[in-house]
Amino acid sequence: MKVLILNGSPTKGGNTRAALDEMIRIFEEEGVETECVDLGKMDIRGCIGCHSCRRTGKCVFDDIVNEIAVKFEEADGLVLASPVYYASPNATLIACLDRLFFSSHFDKTMKVGASVVVARRGGLSASYDVLNKYFGISGMPIAPSQYWNSAHGGAPGEAREDAEGMQTMRTLARNMVFLMRSIALGKEQFGLPAKESWQGTNFIR
Repeated sequence: MKVLILNGSPTKGGNTRAALDEMIRIFEEEGVETECVDLGKMDIRGCIGCHSCRRTGKCVFDDIVNEIAVKFEEADGLVLASPVYYASPNATLIACLDRLFFSSHFDKTMKVGASVVVARRGGLSASYDVLNKYFGISGMPIAPSQYWNSAHGGAPGEAREDAEGMQTMRTLARNMVFLMRSIALGKEQFGLPAKESWQGTNFIR
């Protein structure tokens, strides 16, 4: 089992990383391989809707996004983590995700997704909803926890003092492992769900 983690925080050793470290510890205990890519300080431009990826299978901007796509295809699960800025995820992470999900054409069905959001105070549930939409459009089951996957902290590392938040991260990691293993067993016995040919409709007459 492999889990790819995309960390949108630009703060080294910050609260988003504190939440992820709690998850990584559980993954390691369960024998799950993890790789964490820190995106927060990278220069990642947004999607320009050129549709070049429809012909080439990768983004026209050949940067870290195309590298992540290879790792994503090999992974059984994906964790998206972000600090909250103005009640939404880090813009660099969003730029990466827009291009990653739009330009990568491998089948993401039944890869397990999980979102983690961290804030001093507010905007957590709004940011959590934004990140989960990438999974929902891709046929990826979303791992649950005992609460929405969030933690609170202001000063770097302060989130470690959020006992409920850290417990939520541990529970999330265990549930994610269970889902990945269960899906792997299901694939062996039943295969993936049948797919219909895509039918697109525009709301224009």
